[in-house]
Amino acid sequence: MAIWLTGCGAIVVIAYLLGSFPTGYIAVKQLKGIDIREVGSGSTGATNVLRTLGKGPGALVLVLDSLKGVLAIALVYWLFNFAPSQNFIPSTVDAQVWQPWLVTLVGLAAILGHSKSIFLGFTGGKSVAISLGILLAMSWQVGLATAGVFAVVVAISRLVSLSSIAGAITVSIFMILLHQPLPYVLFGIAGGLYVILRHRTNIERLLAGTEPKIGQNVETPEQTA
Repeated sequence: MAIWLTGCGAIVVIAYLLGSFPTGYIAVKQLKGIDIREVGSGSTGATNVLRTLGKGPGALVLVLDSLKGVLAIALVYWLFNFAPSQNFIPSTVDAQVWQPWLVTLVGLAAILGHSKSIFLGFTGGKSVAISLGILLAMSWQVGLATAGVFAVVVAISRLVSLSSIAGAITVSIFMILLHQPLPYVLFGIAGGLYVILRHRTNIERLLAGTEPKIGQNVETPEQTA
């Protein structure tokens, strides 16, 4: 059992490191030579990359950040699908009970890593794109439903932050409506609240009417020099 628990703990740590990989920071640094944390909202996520470099790099970071979430959850599926052949999982472990809880822990670790990256001095993004990847790997139905809410709100408002908050609020509702396991419902609640908290400054700007909409680019240090 000790080896099994160590293996589970290792996967949680790996998920955090996956989430920590700073795709947005690297993309802007390589393409523009600037630190994205010093531009716009200061986030390393896809939205700030979109405003800084445009649609192409923004879409690339969105996809890569989502894939980080998918890979984190895939680690758990790999553990339960392949490790048994190596007699790694103790006979006392009920996979149907353990797997949803481990998926939830891994998902939360990846979200934390994305927003508090060990490679960027515990700064990072707002965990929206990586959350989408996690949801799609956890329950594709919930992931698509949440993405649908995001798409509808962004199409109407042109505000990515408002759309992200709307998705964060509704994800736990979809978890319940689609009869997902209790750990997944708790993930929806905890992850949703965390994403909303990461948007505190956006909420302040939304209330003040100063939140930038899609298409409003930010000035880079080069442009203001």
